Amino acid sequence: MERVLKISLATLFAGAVGMVGVLSINAAANNGSTAGPMRQAGGDNGTKQLADGRQIFRFDTFGDEVFWGDTLRLHQALAGEKNGGAGPGVSPRTALAVGLKVDADALPEDLKEKIRAGQVNLDDPANTVALLRLDAVVGVKGLFDSSGNLRSMGVQCALCHSTVDDSLTTGIGKRLDGWANRDLNIGQIISLAPNLTPYMELLGVDEATLRKVLASWGPGRFDALLDKDGKAFRPDGGQAGTVIPSAFGLAGVNLHTWTGMGSVPYWNAYVAVTEMHGSGTFIDKRLNDPTRYPVAARAGTGEVRKTPDLVTEKLPALHAYQLSLAAPKPPQGSFDAAAAERGKTVFTGRGQCASCHVPPLYTEPGDNLHAPSEIGIDSFQAERSPTQKYRTAPLAGLWTHQKPGFYHDGRFATLMDVVEHYNTTKQLALSDQDKRDLVEFLKSL
Repeated sequence: MERVLKISLATLFAGAVGMVGVLSINAAANNGSTAGPMRQAGGDNGTKQLADGRQIFRFDTFGDEVFWGDTLRLHQALAGEKNGGAGPGVSPRTALAVGLKVDADALPEDLKEKIRAGQVNLDDPANTVALLRLDAVVGVKGLFDSSGNLRSMGVQCALCHSTVDDSLTTGIGKRLDGWANRDLNIGQIISLAPNLTPYMELLGVDEATLRKVLASWGPGRFDALLDKDGKAFRPDGGQAGTVIPSAFGLAGVNLHTWTGMGSVPYWNAYVAVTEMHGSGTFIDKRLNDPTRYPVAARAGTGEVRKTPDLVTEKLPALHAYQLSLAAPKPPQGSFDAAAAERGKTVFTGRGQCASCHVPPLYTEPGDNLHAPSEIGIDSFQAERSPTQKYRTAPLAGLWTHQKPGFYHDGRFATLMDVVEHYNTTKQLALSDQDKRDLVEFLKSL
């Protein structure tokens, strides 16, 4: 892993001095760019809505810098003492190691050339600050004072639901909106904050306990219900986070996320207000239940009305843009086409997959929820949801979900493990050839 990071960041900056000035000059030209192909929808008005939605998805913090910067002071940890912050700071090497990505389109051409030439200092936190000044860190917004000092920071939808294509080098490339960032170690990033008191007070735990929980998720996972029910670990002691879901291929899909707590706009509001800690409105009175959601009931999360409301008016455009994101096609040569064609027959026939994963949505049109017993797994995560069920996940773009495993918590390391699970649970009696062909079909979606 370290060798890969040396390649990826060995070229980021030739040094902090001088490069900061270059980044500052180019920031205005790149900030908020909406360049790139978009699907047409509803004429000029639909096109504008998609452009607005992409801007919101990529760049809007909903005012959450009040939490991440002003309260947690995470920006100070990123900058480090030498750059006006606190502690050693976060170098570009460390930033990529915890899964942060860099938007190559936000980088000036001379900097790209230095990247290609291997002329970087990847161990200097000043270069991380310079990236933030350029607005090049996907999903992270740095706010600077008139003297150019990092004074706060916020996060955006793209932090978890975008990655890059590594076209410049590993971790640096063109944005891939809607792709789950399965390299992102959210718990480790939060744990860098100088002030974790808000989390400790909300959950009623000490710092050591909180850090243990944050460390348990690992890359690609997050627990969006911890601040509602306080269930930090599974009954068997395992981590309680779920795999970050994709935000592509959602058009026509009913309930969203692993347990179907709500629709896509429900989750947009839920995350923007209660997880990103933006300033807005979110209402779900199911969370007022003090037995099932003791933390949420104490905090009043079932009805949040912050002013100004920086979220609600943006939900339509954000939703429209997300629905425009088609699932990506698998790379050529990444699956055996002949085997995939045979696997399609297994999928729609004796494998019984299509009974729930109905093509071409690959989830049920309509009610797409199932009891844990129907899919042969434990009920822990389902019971945390008001639905007490699991959603039939859409399968298009499944090839992008290799890390950190399949299912809501990544419990199955490979697609063959998933096939074996259903072959046993459903008593399908598939042959070894059937199973191999079925895996190739899943990889082709």
